[in-house]
Amino acid sequence: MKVIATNLLDAYIFEPKVFEDQRGFFMETFNAQLLAEHGFSFNFVQDNHALSKDSGVLRGLHYQLEPFAQTKLVRVTSGSVYDVIVDIRQGSPTYGQWQGFVLSADNKRQLLVPRGFAHGYCTLEEHTEFIYKVDNYYSPEHDRGIAWNDSELNIDWPTASPILSDKDTKQPKLKDVEGQFIYKGKE
Repeated sequence: MKVIATNLLDAYIFEPKVFEDQRGFFMETFNAQLLAEHGFSFNFVQDNHALSKDSGVLRGLHYQLEPFAQTKLVRVTSGSVYDVIVDIRQGSPTYGQWQGFVLSADNKRQLLVPRGFAHGYCTLEEHTEFIYKVDNYYSPEHDRGIAWNDSELNIDWPTASPILSDKDTKQPKLKDVEGQFIYKGKE
């Protein structure tokens, strides 16, 4: 597995080894021992799977507060997305910065989204399936978000008129969210 650092501290792209032949392909999508060799240790407790029927569906920017904050390992199994993460850890050298990535069934890349990051994605194709592992259970009471179109973040989404849930039309700007996440440096 190839581990690629992003521009945001503690967030990484994982490129699995893919074995292809005339029958198709095989790859390991998760291997705790291999990740431990790269310095990562997770106890993933829940898998989530979302289908977006249309291109331009935007989900996010979401996160959960402590004690239910989540690390996510995200990937696409059908179609493609423009995936965005925002560092919301106060004191982080990359606080308030965002980075976007194309994740697709074709490139098979996975994105590690650490605790203290808001996460969202916009589908680039119809019938896109998005799968992710989390290291903490979903808690509706701790579920939070940031406005997808926060002018201070100025995220360059691939559409100006996304298809949104009712919840995502009402999210606050980053400057108005609870500042619970504190950057503590490398451990």
